[in-house]
Amino acid sequence: MFLLVGLGNPGDKYAKNRHNIGFMAVNEIARAHGFGVEKSKLQGLYREGIVATETGDEKCIILKPQTFMNESGRAVGGFATFFKIHPKNIIVFYDEIELAPGKCRIKMGGGTAGHNGLRSISAQIGSDYKRVRLGIGHPGKEKVFGHVLSDFSADEFIWVENLCQAIAKNTPLIIQGKNDNFQTAVASAAPAPPIPAWLRGADKNTS
Repeated sequence: MFLLVGLGNPGDKYAKNRHNIGFMAVNEIARAHGFGVEKSKLQGLYREGIVATETGDEKCIILKPQTFMNESGRAVGGFATFFKIHPKNIIVFYDEIELAPGKCRIKMGGGTAGHNGLRSISAQIGSDYKRVRLGIGHPGKEKVFGHVLSDFSADEFIWVENLCQAIAKNTPLIIQGKNDNFQTAVASAAPAPPIPAWLRGADKNTS
């Protein structure tokens, strides 16, 4: 069993925020793969379903923690314990300011790079889980807080939707551990848009 976690803040007020791109990604995975109805449990909203891969069907749970971002680990830890899911089968989708808007990179383990959601999760389950980093760009140190909590513009939602659809279509690859193939397929299906002039240092870390 796999746990696919989207990070964001709960409530309509934050629904279109850049910080909530993780929620957007897992919502599209659920839609594309026909997951069941959304339910509430252990401080999270979750949906259960099957992702068909080349090596067989894999049961998956999609989770959106309903604490605020900096307490995301409560729900993730609760689900990991209740459903007996090992960290290596947990995949977290989240916003990454150190990547240019629209870029998608996978990282296994490592630090949290100051991301409060990851910090909370790592405190609960350790760092040995997979991260899918979804670029939203870096506006400059003094503007980060306002940037992540601001809404995507109508123009930006074009690439956001394309990116989420590409992630959903290629979810079987990441479930199989074909990380490089997943990255390549997503980049091909949803090329990153040009970096806006107002963003600075938007692609410091593309590894």
